[in-house]
Amino acid sequence: MATRATMDAGTAREAKYGATAALYVVIVIAVLAMINWLANRYNKSFDTTSNKRFSLSEQTQKIVKDLKGDATITYIDRTAQFDQAKGMLDRYANLSPKIHVKYIDFAKNPTLARAYNLKFPGTAYVETNGKREEAKAVTEEGITGAFIRAIKGGVKKICFVQGSGEESLDESGSSGLSRLKEALGKESYDAVPISLLQQASIPADCTTVVVAGPHYAYAQPAVDALKKYVENGGRALILLDPPLQMGRTTIAKNDTLDSLLAGWGVTMDNDLVLEPNPIGQLFGLGPEVPLINKYESHPIVSELRSATGFPLAQSQSVTNKDHTTVQKLFSTGEGAEATSNLSATSVTLGDPKNRKGPFVLASAGTYSTGKQNTQGRFVVIGNSAFLGNSFITFNANKDLAMNAFNWLSSDEDLISIRPKAPEDRRLNVSAAQMRMFFWFALIVLPLMIIGGGISVFVKRR
Repeated sequence: MATRATMDAGTAREAKYGATAALYVVIVIAVLAMINWLANRYNKSFDTTSNKRFSLSEQTQKIVKDLKGDATITYIDRTAQFDQAKGMLDRYANLSPKIHVKYIDFAKNPTLARAYNLKFPGTAYVETNGKREEAKAVTEEGITGAFIRAIKGGVKKICFVQGSGEESLDESGSSGLSRLKEALGKESYDAVPISLLQQASIPADCTTVVVAGPHYAYAQPAVDALKKYVENGGRALILLDPPLQMGRTTIAKNDTLDSLLAGWGVTMDNDLVLEPNPIGQLFGLGPEVPLINKYESHPIVSELRSATGFPLAQSQSVTNKDHTTVQKLFSTGEGAEATSNLSATSVTLGDPKNRKGPFVLASAGTYSTGKQNTQGRFVVIGNSAFLGNSFITFNANKDLAMNAFNWLSSDEDLISIRPKAPEDRRLNVSAAQMRMFFWFALIVLPLMIIGGGISVFVKRR
């Protein structure tokens, strides 16, 4: 009987433990099912990279947040290639439930691919507001650019005045503006040259007129055309370099443009700003390149978080006039100096004749036309080289330029920080360092582990 009772007790314990184990298994399965359901419903990711390589920019987030209705991103390629775009497109889908992503295999659905006017496999299309735009690349810049074109509807024309020594839009050299033209194209702006020499009038289809660092003084009829354009509600970006008289390339003093700007409340000082900056020295920059890292509250600069640099810049003074309201955008630090000796072959810091800072380098103003919903706008910067091919990629220079165009074109909702190119974080080592890594990883480290094991074994014996 005792044996029988013992067996019954053991069976009861086994049943109890079995039931408990089964319950635990059910709970674990339920928890895993809940985690998977939550992961599918709330797809969240965390970007721990230093430059936020796998996060969409503030500009993209702002555009998606302001969507009025649903949007669809359609990616057309072979099924085997879908994964190469999935990482990027999923980031857009995770931003908002309004964004839907579709994948189409053009080989299996040739009719549908033809309806999209597919030219090359691996193309993405953005559809919203009843409009469809092709992304120029399956990158954030390409897809966000397609969103902008679909939302804004069409391309706005940015007219660059040429003929008085301004830099060319098609020049790919260090001082050319070809990179700026490319950046404008990605945000649905068409950069085109115009001349005010043959016909002193601004074409009616120009959204914004740009005067980019002329080397020669403007004739009065050209200045009158700019004046009439802005004072009738037009928009202008005016970049005037200091009238340097050194080296082979000289820049004439532009009295006619200076007079026009003074009438709007911006007085160009015709000097060269110098600012010794330890951070600039780290970039290999001299005092002739003032660096700015503090900005005013104007929409153009309020969201900038990085430094901007301006090679060979002049200062300006601003004040309000009868029809204009002018705001500073940014100024140098108090340690800056400004020299009026623009023909010297070298700059002299600490010269008693130099004026002491801070100095205003950029301003933005509005012109009251007296007409309802019609306001002229202008931005004046005492430097044009910050937009050149060799400097536009410096920190926030491109962001500043594009924010200025957005504000001038009344596209304030696009003002933000643009997508950044992926940072190259590869480790570059010499042949000697590679040999050191080899000996340490394959010889020294294994011997240390073996030695530690032998030591533990001997101690236990």
